[in-house]
Amino acid sequence: MDAKFFSTKTIDLSGTKLLWILTSSLSLAAIALDAIAERQFLGLASLGLPLLLSAVFSAALGLWGVPLLLSLKAGQFIREEGPQAHLKKAGTPTMGGIFFIPVALVLALALTGFSSSVLAVSGLTLGYALIGWLDDWQVLRRRSNHGISPRVKLALQVGFAILFCLWAAGTQPAALTTIELPLGFFLPLGVLFWPLAGFVLVAESNATNLTDGVDGLMAGTGAIALLGLGALIAPAHPDLMVFCASLSGACLGFLAHNRNPAKVFMGDTGSLALGGALAAVGILSGSLFALLVVTLLFFAETVSVILQVGYYKATKGPDGVGKRLFRMAPLHHHFELSGWSEVRVVATFYGVTAILALAALATLS
Repeated sequence: MDAKFFSTKTIDLSGTKLLWILTSSLSLAAIALDAIAERQFLGLASLGLPLLLSAVFSAALGLWGVPLLLSLKAGQFIREEGPQAHLKKAGTPTMGGIFFIPVALVLALALTGFSSSVLAVSGLTLGYALIGWLDDWQVLRRRSNHGISPRVKLALQVGFAILFCLWAAGTQPAALTTIELPLGFFLPLGVLFWPLAGFVLVAESNATNLTDGVDGLMAGTGAIALLGLGALIAPAHPDLMVFCASLSGACLGFLAHNRNPAKVFMGDTGSLALGGALAAVGILSGSLFALLVVTLLFFAETVSVILQVGYYKATKGPDGVGKRLFRMAPLHHHFELSGWSEVRVVATFYGVTAILALAALATLS
């Protein structure tokens, strides 16, 4: 393909235009998917209603939440070893997840009549949001870029994952331990499903945490991934579909304040919660392979960090300095340091996530 196609001018969008394009596209997609989904189930709110309601409530609550975070001096600390262009963002309020995550959970619970599955994924989402809040709070309290220790964070993630898996194993049908694959194939795992499920919860939440590094990136890609996953599971799990649509809409509402230049960051409070929510829905719906496809971009972000660290250690010379595969990891920083603008990175990642969601729908629905 001609390199000019990817020129900066081609994707030179403002944050506002990018938000408008994303909101319009997801709204149209939700309406189109409603027409399909309503043939499969009745009695619950459609895909578009929770998405739009949650987007409106989330954006409106942000008008109160962002000034509150500013008054609490909840400003983000930017690591000096990151892209130098990010240093100007120091002081931007963080912990934005405290106002858009609850909006989605309350709406999803109300629209589904407090479905047991939605209660479970909401509880897991809140648990991971709490871990993120603790990390964000420590960052602010210490006035540095270091929150709770990695070991403590991992232990808490594993703990909540175990509790969720124990609940699911005791209440859900045995068929839950079978993973649906493309072309009508199924992979029965039996008891081996549960260690995999726990790993997915921890890995997905860390992947979304790593992806949250550029204005509007995680909120937008999260909205697309959640809508795609919701459409995939709608016929068999309409209650979880409503949860996905509500959280997708909350991400869109948050984008009204998080688009470039961001007035607020979601922090670990939001990013860990989004990963936990995606994983929990994938587990309860038996859609772990679909989840992998839809969130492959987040996986790539994680792999880029693993490869960067591993290659650096493996190539260390006598001077203690190693080589790097990427200019910087995660992957979005590599593109930034290669000359891409933040908005160009975000627009490209939105497109990739949309393609992945469509691929999952085409092969697994």
